[in-house]
Amino acid sequence: MESVSAVFAGSAFALFGAALLIWTGARAIHRAPVAHGVSPVASTALATLFGVLFLVLGVWCFTRI
Repeated sequence: MESVSAVFAGSAFALFGAALLIWTGARAIHRAPVAHGVSPVASTALATLFGVLFLVLGVWCFTRI
C-alpha cells in the first residue's frame, strides 16, 4: 500500500518539476519575465531551483518503491 503513495507522490513531484523547468526555459528563451514585478534574474534562478528540487524529490520518491 505504501508503494501506491510513493508512485502518486513521485509522479506529482516529477511532473510538476519538469513542467516548471520547461516553462521557465521557454520564458527565458523568449526573454519574457518569469514573474512580474521582481528581478528577472532572481525569478528565473528561483524557478529553476524549485523545478530541479521537485524533480529530484520525485525521483527520490520513485526509489522508495
